[in-house]
Amino acid sequence: MAGWIEFGAGLLTVALLTFGLTRWAGVGVGWLPLVALARAAVQLAVVAALLRGVLSAPASVVAFLALMLTTASWTAGRRTRGLWHGRRIAVVGVLTGSAVAVGVVLVLRLAQTDVRHLVAISGIVIGGAMSAATLAGRHFLHSSALRRDEVEGWLALGATSPQAHLDIGRVAVHESVLPNLDQTKSTGLVTLPGAFVGALFGGASPVDAARFQLVVLAALGLAMTVTAVIVTRLAARTPYVVAERAP
Repeated sequence: MAGWIEFGAGLLTVALLTFGLTRWAGVGVGWLPLVALARAAVQLAVVAALLRGVLSAPASVVAFLALMLTTASWTAGRRTRGLWHGRRIAVVGVLTGSAVAVGVVLVLRLAQTDVRHLVAISGIVIGGAMSAATLAGRHFLHSSALRRDEVEGWLALGATSPQAHLDIGRVAVHESVLPNLDQTKSTGLVTLPGAFVGALFGGASPVDAARFQLVVLAALGLAMTVTAVIVTRLAARTPYVVAERAP
């Protein structure tokens, strides 16, 4: 029990340091550093309990994956609600990107098809798709507001809304996938990704852990790209011109 108290106190200290720094720097995220960590602790406890059941009853993996997809879609939808049909766009993007990436991995037999591997890869891929939907959607919205005059100019020349927003969408996709591509490029030199470290701690050999991590990185890149492209292409169909100051 004492060990858990010390562990909790340590985590709270790190969160308080983050909170204090954001307040001092005027970042404007409020209590989010503390709230986010508290939610993560509760959710991980629940997930740990659920995974025991999933791993012992493989048929329940479908329900577990559905829960992850629903949560990811809902979260991305909240962040992109300023877009035209933002919530629907986020859902379509996350679902499609995740399904395509995991499906390709399974079809090509790049990973074992047992429950453990499926849940591990799907969880990482769905999380990446959620991030891509949020980043692409918010960047698209912000750029559309900044480049409002350019969009109006294209529309005045007879361009369709997708044509008028084409370059904005391309830049949004680029900005949303670039951090992941940089991390992939620096894997092993700058970072040791969680899948690789987790596989090692789980008893896998360094070679097998590296193979698993490469599959995860490839699937993550595909999922994020598909998601970002879908989100920006659907958002570009908007019949409206974004206000000068995006919400």
